[in-house]
Amino acid sequence: MTLPPEEQARANFYALLARLFYAPPDADLLQALGGSEPLAAEDPGLAAAWRELVRAAGLADAEAVREEYEAAFIGTGKAPVTLYSAAYLVRYSNDAPLVALRQELAGLGLARREGVNEPEDHIAGILEVMRCLIAQREDSLDAQRNFFARWVRPAAERLCDAIEQSDKTNFYRNVARLLREVCTIEHSGFEML
Repeated sequence: MTLPPEEQARANFYALLARLFYAPPDADLLQALGGSEPLAAEDPGLAAAWRELVRAAGLADAEAVREEYEAAFIGTGKAPVTLYSAAYLVRYSNDAPLVALRQELAGLGLARREGVNEPEDHIAGILEVMRCLIAQREDSLDAQRNFFARWVRPAAERLCDAIEQSDKTNFYRNVARLLREVCTIEHSGFEML
């Protein structure tokens, strides 16, 4: 199935963000990002966030970014910034967002891949689900909107806040800005439907 260019762009943003949150970028990915063209986007916020990420990637040292990732998202003991969306979605002590997420994924016909150790609520997994919904479902607009509203936007907003407030992040502040801009555009687009 060939996606229209705007849908392919959406899927690509989700794929890139998922990759950057799953693990620190290696030197090749940083180099590819750093050499990327400016974004010809109608939204100035998205274009600016992309430009900042490209600039940061071009100046970044892979080892320094790896150390930042480990210090911010892994840490010793409790990570200063968690990448697990359940931490941002629990409102009451009896909430079980991971259980609800697993049920929703099963309803969508999606499940964690064999050999993946991260729980499904890792932000990379959440973003990858959005990519899949865009790329593999012809009639998934309602599913995209519902999944985004329930799982992506609330967790991403709080995660971006945590990243931007952390004294452990530098490169990832640019990643958070891009995620925030993507979520803003997605939210506006879903509101117009």
